Amino acid sequence: MSGVEWIIPILLTVITAATPLVFAGIGELVTEKSGVLNLGVEGMLLVGAVAAFVTATVTGNYFLAVAAGALAGAFLAFLFGVLTLSLMANQVATGLALTLFGVGVSALIGQDFVGIPVDALPKLAVPGLSDIPVLGPVLFGQDALVYLSLFMAALVSWFLYRTKGGLILRAVGDSHNAAHSIGYSVIGIRYLAVMFGGAMSGVGGAYLSLAYTPMWAENMTAGRGWIALALIVFATWKPGLVVVGAYMFGGITILQLHAQAAGLDVPSQILSMLPYLATVVVLVLISKDESRIRKHAPACIGKIFHPAA
Repeated sequence: MSGVEWIIPILLTVITAATPLVFAGIGELVTEKSGVLNLGVEGMLLVGAVAAFVTATVTGNYFLAVAAGALAGAFLAFLFGVLTLSLMANQVATGLALTLFGVGVSALIGQDFVGIPVDALPKLAVPGLSDIPVLGPVLFGQDALVYLSLFMAALVSWFLYRTKGGLILRAVGDSHNAAHSIGYSVIGIRYLAVMFGGAMSGVGGAYLSLAYTPMWAENMTAGRGWIALALIVFATWKPGLVVVGAYMFGGITILQLHAQAAGLDVPSQILSMLPYLATVVVLVLISKDESRIRKHAPACIGKIFHPAA
């Protein structure tokens, strides 16, 4: 491989590793902007992955498969909403329980589909543009979900900061009592935000089982849900920085693969822990600046809303 062509497979791998993080991170960002902390991202990713894979295997229709993943994630998020918004359960404990539930139910549903391969999502090719050296395959030869992830990030950014609906959502997250006092349905808005976050995580899971590794395996998310949660803090609740962080963590994730291929004399266990080690380091560095977090974090995040108050 001559010239700069060696960089193409690296960039393509980074993009595939980052895409599920973009979906999950953008979805959780909207959820947290409404004032709700949902730690069940890992479980929603898994449920979305298994729902999409089973649907693709049975029907052969990728559109239905991605839709099934989104619906599965949204349904799990709806259950979270019922417990935390309607029944006022603790959001942290419920989110952790949601992850455990997602791990178990995905393993149960997918037990008969383990190891069955499917064709990966087809790549889109733009005539003429896809043949451009280096940039062509990277920018114009991806599957539809890669472009959808970037589109959703731009759409969420526009919605949050350029529309009345986004202003209302942020108001609910910053002061739910004030939003309620002027007539907005805090619970209703939060239900929509939570279910949107679940749907995005479901699509991220669908990407894992249909494109990243087109097969089903238990716990195939490998902690990506927790990385997505860390991305929100890293990005200070800004959609654009979520994308930047997702691609950064995606690069760290695939670093282990290229290091092993290059014959680097480092134990594989150390290479495998790099993404999670990077997550811990980033969170430690960010937590040192408490004023930065307080400035950007929704003021009511994780707080239970009592309509009668």
